[in-house]
Amino acid sequence: MAEQTGSRWPAIFLDDGGVISDNAVRAAQWPGLVGAYLAPRLGGAEEAWAEANRTICPALWQEWGARLQEDPTGDAVALRRYYDEEWVRRMCAFVGVSAPASSEACLRLADDTSTFVIPRVGGAFPGAPEAIRQLHGRGYGLHTASGEDSRELALYLEGIGVKECFGALYGADLVGIAKAGPEYYARILSHAGAAAGDALVVDDREDALDWAAEAGARTVLCGPDGARSPRHGHVRSLAQLPALLLRLV
Repeated sequence: MAEQTGSRWPAIFLDDGGVISDNAVRAAQWPGLVGAYLAPRLGGAEEAWAEANRTICPALWQEWGARLQEDPTGDAVALRRYYDEEWVRRMCAFVGVSAPASSEACLRLADDTSTFVIPRVGGAFPGAPEAIRQLHGRGYGLHTASGEDSRELALYLEGIGVKECFGALYGADLVGIAKAGPEYYARILSHAGAAAGDALVVDDREDALDWAAEAGARTVLCGPDGARSPRHGHVRSLAQLPALLLRLV
């Protein structure tokens, strides 16, 4: 079948971690890079910073998840600022160095650290960048649908060489709500100007796909195991998505 272009193709919203990029690869690389960046700037040993990152992040993620359960439609930007500041302050306390004095200085340091680390992490799943380029070449409108910050998404996608293939990088910060329910998908569809029936969401979490389906989008689960719900399509990896969409057409 010849490749087609233009508005006949639906908009595709791709999750990042778990679909485009391997979270396990990222998690293994972040601590050492954090140490390499922060030790020369704040003091302390690189390995101490790396161990701080391994220790602090799981607890902060638990807090993040608890807050989302309490208020899934709360201010996502404020929650991210809280997370970033706490990450810096708790890391400094763990290593035994003084944290920046102000909240804004802590936030700048968190941004500067991620700007250093993310382009060095990589971690794309095999075949994922090639699949993204293929879909882009067919005329699909590609966007992300992630719980990450749009600035960090840009860095990750630039690091694996596919940023230019995407339109909007959602990014809870772009729509002011965390990826924690159907309203997130309703907002990104509205922001992108995509009719729900013309949108396809690809995620490695079936609960996220349930939310997307509730907002009216078509859905595909990406991962080794098939979906529990028959309303979701399935690919084992993003590399299989271009072939699946050709079969659907």
